[in-house]
Amino acid sequence: MQHDMRSFSKPLRTRHACRLAGLLGGLLVAAVPAGWGAELVPLWSIGQVDGNNAELALAPDGYARFKEDPFFIVGVSDPKREWPYAQPGPSDSWAGQRRHTFTIRFGLAELPAEGTCRLELRLLDTHSGGAPRLRVDVNGQVTEHALPRGGGDGSIQGHPDQGNRTAVNVEFPVTQLHVGDNDIQLTTLSGSWLLYDAVVLLAPEGAQVTVPTGQTAVLRADVVRALRRGAAGSLTQPLKVVLRHLGEPAGGSLEIDGAVARSIQLQRGDQEFQLRLPEVQETRTRRLILRVGGEVVARREVTVPPFRELTVYILPHSHTDIGYTEIQTDIEEKQVNNLLRGMELAEATADYPDGARFVWNVEVLWAADLYLHRLGPAQRERFLEAVRTGKVALNGLYLNELTGLCRPEELLRLCRLATQLGDTTGVAVDAAMISDVPGYTWGTVTAMAQAGIRYFSVAPNYFDRIGDILVQWENKPFYWVGPSGRDKVLVWIPWRGYAMSHIIHRLTPEFVTEYQEQLERSGFPYDIAYMRWAGHGDNAVPDPAICEFIRDWNTEYAWPHFNITSTSAAFRDFEERYGDRLPEVAGDWTPYWEDGAGSSALETGLNRESSDRLAQAETLWALRGPGPYPVADFSTAWRDTLLYSEHTWGAWCSVSEPARQETLDQWAIKSSYAAAADRESRDLLDRAGSPAPGPEAEQGIDLYNTTSWARTELANVPHDFWDGRSRVLDSAGNPVPSQRLANGDLVMLVRDAPPLAARRYRFVNGAPHAGEAKAEADAAEAVLRNERLTVRLDPTTGAIIDLRVTGYDHNLVDTSDGEGLGDCRYLIGDDLANL
Repeated sequence: MQHDMRSFSKPLRTRHACRLAGLLGGLLVAAVPAGWGAELVPLWSIGQVDGNNAELALAPDGYARFKEDPFFIVGVSDPKREWPYAQPGPSDSWAGQRRHTFTIRFGLAELPAEGTCRLELRLLDTHSGGAPRLRVDVNGQVTEHALPRGGGDGSIQGHPDQGNRTAVNVEFPVTQLHVGDNDIQLTTLSGSWLLYDAVVLLAPEGAQVTVPTGQTAVLRADVVRALRRGAAGSLTQPLKVVLRHLGEPAGGSLEIDGAVARSIQLQRGDQEFQLRLPEVQETRTRRLILRVGGEVVARREVTVPPFRELTVYILPHSHTDIGYTEIQTDIEEKQVNNLLRGMELAEATADYPDGARFVWNVEVLWAADLYLHRLGPAQRERFLEAVRTGKVALNGLYLNELTGLCRPEELLRLCRLATQLGDTTGVAVDAAMISDVPGYTWGTVTAMAQAGIRYFSVAPNYFDRIGDILVQWENKPFYWVGPSGRDKVLVWIPWRGYAMSHIIHRLTPEFVTEYQEQLERSGFPYDIAYMRWAGHGDNAVPDPAICEFIRDWNTEYAWPHFNITSTSAAFRDFEERYGDRLPEVAGDWTPYWEDGAGSSALETGLNRESSDRLAQAETLWALRGPGPYPVADFSTAWRDTLLYSEHTWGAWCSVSEPARQETLDQWAIKSSYAAAADRESRDLLDRAGSPAPGPEAEQGIDLYNTTSWARTELANVPHDFWDGRSRVLDSAGNPVPSQRLANGDLVMLVRDAPPLAARRYRFVNGAPHAGEAKAEADAAEAVLRNERLTVRLDPTTGAIIDLRVTGYDHNLVDTSDGEGLGDCRYLIGDDLANL
């Protein structure tokens, strides 16, 4: 079905008739989608509603050739040349990382007195990770729309059928239009790109389109969200006006509320003018008028908001991924060089104004550890002095750890180097960063608090496998209370996590406005904010450009004020002003990337045992004192344990290409951490248990409880210790329940072993003492029985395939699907049908 095109009959008689007929006639013969209704007819269309973008400029995959925002004149412009299929957003580096406004001008010869119009934006897709926020301006009346996430990059790269189609419908009264020239502007306020299928305007019967007469458009009229310094301490708000003129050179003027604010000379092309508006204390609407040759050619209503005196702290750092994009050994070299470069920049900008001097935040102390071990005395002292003078700021965690894999002592060890460096430099490390990871075990609070860490800058990545952590907690600072109810740390996730600089690449005045508008949209109530600045990718080099921007910005503008600083300084300032207003939250911040460690269950199991073994060895060393405590050996073993639990799990291609050499090379190093920790922890435990000076127990053992609580448990004694003497006596000569095992070991029941102490037991000839056992159990092959139960295991899988209760001869395990209780299944990929 096609709609009547009578609304085009009169305009086609103008001097542009052939062009208008050729363009608009071709665009409007497409079938009208269901639901337009009989009361509305299409007035004009850019593109066809056909699920394709072949009729638009740069399509299907030429987005990178985008040069300028279009000024599309209905009836004159050709969509194949002048309406790009992709509209970029401020996040898109290929289009200048700024807002983009697409302007449509159309003329109306006649309008009905009443009725409703509808502007339909038919979209093929949006960016999957950062869909834009779109502002629609129809003759100065503005609406904003948050677009849904799209289907991926395939659509912008030439496959529009791979997109997630959506539509934005804007209804407005016909009185919002007027006879003569009308403008519609579509502006991406934040986020990334969108893809057009078509832009269609529908109007009531009686509206007739004509070719517009004006050749000058206001592309943008943006209030810069800043207070500019003026004469005698006055403050004004800048209004940036961008015009496009398609005619011959002409004189004109820009008016604010009827008064000439600036006379201008127009040249063909785009020009930018800046007006100064007085500071307002409440939101005001100013009317901007553009005159050319004495005639009004454009009107805009500009909303001028009151300004908040906002301080924005910026924390430069490099996100440490040990592997993933590159082999681990290359990352080691990169992060040492990053620390050197950070110090160079801090020294080079030492005479910059306050706030613009570079400060290098060492995200995790693994980089500092490498630096201190690899460089000479002069460089080590240079680093320590940089910490003392604030040029380098230390953050308290050793690595970006998967804390859910850590045993309790590992969590404490994450902060150990922080306390050591604090003692060495005299500068307490009271803040920590963690990046990329989207969840943390509750014990992390206890570990940080015990190390004196009060502030926790949490910054997951902003789109990939992060659950709802940003939805729930982004820019919502709070105190995280530990299990004791006494410990707490101030937690704060900045906008876009650690990846802000990955997205926008550089600071610009446009971003300053976007940043403040985002704070307002999210209801951020504070006048102190902060952002991470992690360079341009993971393991990125320090970015000095922020110093120049902030130096120039703070000189020209009073607010917002930018300040390059440390995590500690930013959080301390925030806490001093707002700490008494912050909520307190208790509980586990459920981590879930840890489930990926199941893909390497062998190494993960080894590492958890190594952690327990090292904790035992340290305690045993303290209890027994077999010799000087081997500080360096324990530090090495703990480092290897922590490196295995670091969040980078395999190469970027390990899932898609597990046999690729890059995958194999990175896993060889990753798994070597667990193997080394296993070997080192066994050696240290053996050394801790070596014979101490004094009399030895004849045919006996000293059994140590290395925990801080009394325990009643089974103890396994290897055959070498009891040498066939299976009767066990305690120090008072009382028999202890014991049992010989088939492998030659002896199991004994230890009751109420005192904490952090030892008990001596002797082995003598005689039968094992049965104790007070009320039931006996026997095992044969894969069957275990006692007086109540019979359990049969699958000898191949270890699953329980038969479970029977004495007196009820029925298998309680349903094995009809081939599975038993406790069966394990390996899922290849993520399709549950493959289980």
